[in-house]
Amino acid sequence: MTTGQHRAAQPETGPPEEEPLPTIAEQMADQLGGWRGLVESSIPVVVFVLANVIGELRPAVIASVSVALLIAGLRLAQRRPIRHAINGLFGVGVGAAIAWRTGDERDFYLPGILYGIGYGIALLVSAAIRQPLVGWIWSVLVAKGRSEWRTDPKLVRTFTQLTVLWGVVWLAKVGVQAGLYLAHQDTALGVARLALGYPPYALLLLITVWTVRRVTRESSPTPLPGA
Repeated sequence: MTTGQHRAAQPETGPPEEEPLPTIAEQMADQLGGWRGLVESSIPVVVFVLANVIGELRPAVIASVSVALLIAGLRLAQRRPIRHAINGLFGVGVGAAIAWRTGDERDFYLPGILYGIGYGIALLVSAAIRQPLVGWIWSVLVAKGRSEWRTDPKLVRTFTQLTVLWGVVWLAKVGVQAGLYLAHQDTALGVARLALGYPPYALLLLITVWTVRRVTRESSPTPLPGA
């Protein structure tokens, strides 16, 4: 065997290249489910609001749950991801069950309000104890389980600030809905649920992805000339 053949047979021992992060657009599309996910998750709530305005509570509940089931079924039949449809179905189903039992249409929105309060508090508490929840969610959804950001003080500070931002915005929008709930403004509560749903969420996602990618690029070591 020649020397050239021996070298050719040797496996490469260089460090494997890290897979690049998805683009900002790809990360946001994945979390929001694309335009189809945005529309499909909103349809059951729109159906409930409209049906409740022109009719009674129980037909509105039946209509919204039926639409949510239909959307989930269509996604399943088309072999498309159903995560967003299932999340929407769960939220609509719990709210519908409570409203059906109490006979009060505003209770349709109660689970979302309680969930928002709990989520907002959890975000602020995680930031206070230096375990920012946004950082851990980033590790799971974007960094494929890696948590090297915990060893970078700049990234820890960035994720802590982002977590506080998420918590404050989340509690603010839930506060608006809670005020309308206590004031028995049922139709306005439905409109607020739609208006304060995905738009703030999409904006927070954009801020988070852009900020983390910028800080990550600034923290990366600059290669030496000729390296």
